[in-house]
Amino acid sequence: MNIYVGNLPYTLSEGELEEAFGAFGQVTSARIINDKFTGRSKGFGFVEMANDAEARAAIEKLNNTEFGGRTIVANEARPREEKAPGDRPFRGGGDRGGDRGGDRPFRGGGDRGGDRGGRRDDRGGRDRSDSRW
Repeated sequence: MNIYVGNLPYTLSEGELEEAFGAFGQVTSARIINDKFTGRSKGFGFVEMANDAEARAAIEKLNNTEFGGRTIVANEARPREEKAPGDRPFRGGGDRGGDRGGDRPFRGGGDRGGDRGGRRDDRGGRDRSDSRW
């Protein structure tokens, strides 16, 4: 049986996790999930036990108990949902940055060319003497 174990101390090793569940029976594997960017523990893991009765006993005894200063959660793991590579929700394209003029009215197009030369009154820019602006 595969067991989900959550709210683990971040300093806990896989060996310590295996040892805790090993007191109830044979542990096939113990894995702590790490963040792929930082390598730091995400605070949860999985323990695989060979015998279902031993696994249920471990869940019953260890669920909601204090372990390394934290109250852990232990329950039967749900089967992992396999997703197709293109099956992710759309998260938007985000802002691509760049200055496009912002709070600087009539000063060119930001990254679109800016001042293209010539006199101000020839470029169609704002005439500062006109009070309507």
